[in-house]
Amino acid sequence: MKNIYILDEDDTLIISLKEIMKKEKNIKIKNYKMNELKDALTNIPDLVVINEDNLTVDIKEVFKEIKENEDNSITPIVVISSKKDQEHIIEILKNDVEVYLNAPVNNEILYYTIMNIMKLLNRNRMVSPLTGLPGNVQIQAEMKKRLTNKEKYAMMYIDLDNFKAYNDTYGFSNGDEIIKFTARLISKYVMKNDENFVGHIGGDDFVAIVEDEDYEKICQNIIAEFDKCIEKFFTKEDVERGYIEVENRKGIMEQFPLTTISVGVVEVTSERFKNTLEIGEAGAAVKHLAKTIFGSTYVIDRRKNRDELFDKADQKKILVGQ
Repeated sequence: MKNIYILDEDDTLIISLKEIMKKEKNIKIKNYKMNELKDALTNIPDLVVINEDNLTVDIKEVFKEIKENEDNSITPIVVISSKKDQEHIIEILKNDVEVYLNAPVNNEILYYTIMNIMKLLNRNRMVSPLTGLPGNVQIQAEMKKRLTNKEKYAMMYIDLDNFKAYNDTYGFSNGDEIIKFTARLISKYVMKNDENFVGHIGGDDFVAIVEDEDYEKICQNIIAEFDKCIEKFFTKEDVERGYIEVENRKGIMEQFPLTTISVGVVEVTSERFKNTLEIGEAGAAVKHLAKTIFGSTYVIDRRKNRDELFDKADQKKILVGQ
């Protein structure tokens, strides 16, 4: 669902916009007055449309308030105004405004302007050239949005075990193929629900935000298919041995198991976590615990508060084929 926020002191524009966008079921439009802007920005809109003619303040002050909010630094802005003075238009565009439309604006022009920005936004948010998945900026924004809205969800922190040894043996090009395979695999099971989210932190590190109650089943499916398919990235000899040999810096050959996947899961509630840093700390701890277990595993942190000791009974793991 994409959220378009209109900044306007009357309802003329939103009535018109809702009419021309009514066939777009995945777009939600909301109207806000100037005194409501601060609260509106906490929900991190996908697009802001400003009717300059009805503003009661200098429009540059509005831009400043939007852009100084770090989470909205990438939010595109459309300005609709009856002012046709070129110097004024240029001054508006200098403030990182994507589009300036003269009022009264043609409905079709407004419709296609918004739809094209949405398409461009989707492409630009796929910041990883390797996997096509959103990166850290969007990951943080998605986490904050859900935390602010007091949603209950699960954060999945995912990375690969013994991946450096694989790169040292098979080369980075083959390693990239494993990264792309992992990205497709995570997306396959997480994105069955459109409200979920998959991001690529970088390298072999991924995150997923899951609103499904049965996130444990998602972990199991990812691990089962990963272990089933990963062997195709190794030679027959390495698969039969069950390990690869890598020469260390001292010239000594070391043995490393075949690449596996580890998942650390944190149940997130606003009662336990106050910000994304706290979530990240819990995620790092639970993923570290998963990586101490041999083979492909997942571990779930179900603690209700930060001071509660980690309950061994909450550790869940699946060792496929063992």
